[in-house]
Amino acid sequence: MIAGAVSPPLAQGIVWQPDSSHANPHGAWDALGVTDLLVQWTAVDDEALMPGAGMPTAPRLPDWKRIGKEPWARDVIVGLAGRFDETEARARAPKLIAQSLALASARWPMNVTGWYFPVEVDPTWKNARALTPLLERLPKPLWISVYDNSNIGGAALAAWLDTWLPHDVGVFFQDGCGDYVREPRVARAYADALAARLGSARVRIIAEAFRGMPKGGFRAAKAAELTPQLEAYRGYRTYLFDGPHYVSPTLVREIVERGGGERQPQDR
Repeated sequence: MIAGAVSPPLAQGIVWQPDSSHANPHGAWDALGVTDLLVQWTAVDDEALMPGAGMPTAPRLPDWKRIGKEPWARDVIVGLAGRFDETEARARAPKLIAQSLALASARWPMNVTGWYFPVEVDPTWKNARALTPLLERLPKPLWISVYDNSNIGGAALAAWLDTWLPHDVGVFFQDGCGDYVREPRVARAYADALAARLGSARVRIIAEAFRGMPKGGFRAAKAAELTPQLEAYRGYRTYLFDGPHYVSPTLVREIVERGGGERQPQDR
């Protein structure tokens, strides 16, 4: 247990990317104000994390009922079918849509408030518009995630998305801080540009809670790195990527001890 909590909240959600080492998450993320859980996927590489979806099931399944009772999972956005390899995911999007429809029809013992299709997009994907009719088949509310390692700028990114993304699909913008692609203030400008073009209700931010290391691999961000990052995004619903891998109870405690800053406009 962590005494106290930041006020107002520094984050509203966490992302959980299930893998064999993080199949049943526990955490103290609610001390940061987190009430939302975004599950990256519930089937990956043709293996489902929920029985009855018409696919082989993983040998270790999450305790979905317990997870749905956690204070940091009061509202759950269920990620559907994906693949660990991005190139494969994009190439197999039609098959992933079929698997996703089966997953969406499962009986989830949680308060499901939306769906997420885990094929990430960026402006270098020349055939991204092929997703348009596929996304239209999935249940709503529906979200995808977008990143921009090419640094084309927020206005250009928003204009590109607006040419093909269905208007009833929302966007999680990956801030790019984890691998030093941009600073938080620039990521905030991206989010503002996306909100101006797509509408504020369709834009949320993924705050990368990791940092790349010089010799490869990633480490958890330090409180001194992550706190200003989250403070820069006040006014947007912000999700930490990802909680189980990088945001330990110790890190949460350190952020809480640093305080949440002054009260800002209400979250979108």
